[in-house]
Parts: sequence; C-alpha cells; structure tokens
Amino acid sequence: MTLQSDSAVIDSPVGKLLLVACARGLTHLLFTSHKRQEPHPEGDGTSAATGIITATERQLREYFAGRRREFDLPLAPGGTEFQLAVWKRLCEIPFGQTVSYGKVAHDINRPQAVRAVGAANGANPIAIIVPCHRVIGGNRHLTGFGGGLPAKRLLLELEGVQLRRDKLA
Repeated sequence: MTLQSDSAVIDSPVGKLLLVACARGLTHLLFTSHKRQEPHPEGDGTSAATGIITATERQLREYFAGRRREFDLPLAPGGTEFQLAVWKRLCEIPFGQTVSYGKVAHDINRPQAVRAVGAANGANPIAIIVPCHRVIGGNRHLTGFGGGLPAKRLLLELEGVQLRRDKLA
C-alpha cells in the first residue's frame, strides 16, 4: 500500500485501486488500470481523511478475504442529484444479489431513465463499496464496468453470484 495523507493505491484481486478521501468521507475508489475522464482526484490531506483511507483499506481486505459483506464507511461522492439517487440505490443492493438497470430506474421513480441509470452507474466514483458491479443487463448479461468485465465477474463470484460462462457480454 502506498499511503499519502489522503489517498492510497492498494493491490487487490481485481488490480490496483486508488482510494481518495476528504474529511467528510471516501470520495473515490477507482481502478488504476482503466482511464477515467476526470482528472486525478485529490483528497484534503486531513487526519480524518487519512483515517478513512486506513479504514477503507482494512474493510476492502476483509471483503476480498470473504470476511465482510457490508462496508461501514462515510462516503462523500460528488455528483448530480440524479447520480446521487442512483448511487444511494446501489448501496441498498444486498451482498450476493444483482438487479437490472431497469429495476434501479424503477426503484428511483424514473422508469424511463434506464440509459441514464447506466450512465450514472458508469460514473460511480466509489467502485465496489457503492456496488455498481451488482447491476447487470435486463437479459442477465454482464454489461459495462469501470474495472472491466473480468473484474465484475470476479466480484460477483466472490459474493457467491452464480453466473453462466456465456453471460459475459
């Protein structure tokens, strides 16, 4: 783990992950092997942010070891009102379960906004902890994921989701 006062890059079974925090909470958990359209995020360098980074790293280790099913971290993602509503709904998807983009759209009372839900899912700045990997296509195919579809498959299999090998879109 490379630790700075408000960010860290850690190794994981799905590759290197960049963690960024501010005093209010975790702002980013990004796959470093995949390009994002945003500039490299920076935290605020506070001791609270450093504590959040340390707790995040510990909870991720527990998750990947199969000893954690829920995360207990303060989150501070930046986004539009719509994105925040989508991300809040993603946090309600239980460990080991999946839902479709259409179901998320329905659940946030925007049933016609399936594509916008997909875009918000793709813009999620806190992967894994805000579990966008638990959202799959309505046809039960794995679709888009910031860390790549093999990482999405690994996360779902880690959670015990049974996937057919031909369902990798």
